[in-house]
Amino acid sequence: MYLNQKIVGHGKRTLVLSHGYGGSQAIWDMVLPHLSRRNKVLLFDWDFSSAMTEEHNSCYTFSRFADELVALMDEMKVSGAVYVGHSMAGMVGCIASIKRPDLFSHLVLVGASPRYMNSEDYEGGFDKSDIEAMLASISSDFRGWAEGFVPLAIGSGADPSAVERLSRSFFAMDPRVAHALARMIFLGDQRAVLDDVAVPCTLVHVSGDFAAPPCVGRYMQARILAARRCAAAAMVTIDSVGHFPQLVAPGELLGILDLVLGDDDAVADDGEDDTAALAEEEEMSDDVPSGGLAEAAPEVHGDIDVAS
Repeated sequence: MYLNQKIVGHGKRTLVLSHGYGGSQAIWDMVLPHLSRRNKVLLFDWDFSSAMTEEHNSCYTFSRFADELVALMDEMKVSGAVYVGHSMAGMVGCIASIKRPDLFSHLVLVGASPRYMNSEDYEGGFDKSDIEAMLASISSDFRGWAEGFVPLAIGSGADPSAVERLSRSFFAMDPRVAHALARMIFLGDQRAVLDDVAVPCTLVHVSGDFAAPPCVGRYMQARILAARRCAAAAMVTIDSVGHFPQLVAPGELLGILDLVLGDDDAVADDGEDDTAALAEEEEMSDDVPSGGLAEAAPEVHGDIDVAS
């Protein structure tokens, strides 16, 4: 279920960059040159990022993606990696880290969500009727749906080249696969997975992300910490729009990743003067984030826990 795997760059640490629905490894192009200066970077494509002739509708589950991620990292002889998972790949990384914690030193979950559907005690971003209508549109006219969804997902004011890059990867998907995968993502519920996450993590959300709003990140942080398995779970909010900060706000995302990696001097070299302010963890509120936890998790203070 993975294609075009390769390792680029040099360094003692290894990063794994994992794209989500509608993406490909090309979505990391704007951050890759910086990251590969001091790190080895594992890039790959999930197999849904290209048209396929075989039926794959029955094989898509989060657990199977996690198994494939583990197999990929074993094949490439990668362990103790900093994993950067975007969107659906965030929860894939969480599940994989539970199966094989030795493969991961830190999880960076960018725009991740354990559940997209709202309920009485949880705000995921979408009502059930919205998801049903979206799935119907994907099934009947995937190309037309994608043409409207991509500009919304990437946000207003994005560089035209970024829009073109994302559109190209969306349109490369087989419509049948796109529909099956969307059902897995938008109808799924992976909230219980968060109780078993033990690898330190940093949750990155965009303030104007309609697909995975910051309230989802606060819920994830609270639930991970409430389980008391994970020593550190920080949340950072990027002041921007859309679901793809690596395309719309690459400098801000790089600033956060440099802090996770302990590369403060790399940030200074690139002139990111305001990175520290952008990457301060958000304090937990006195109220439990939407999700019905019995009690709020303790507040997180101090610096983002860096990978060794």
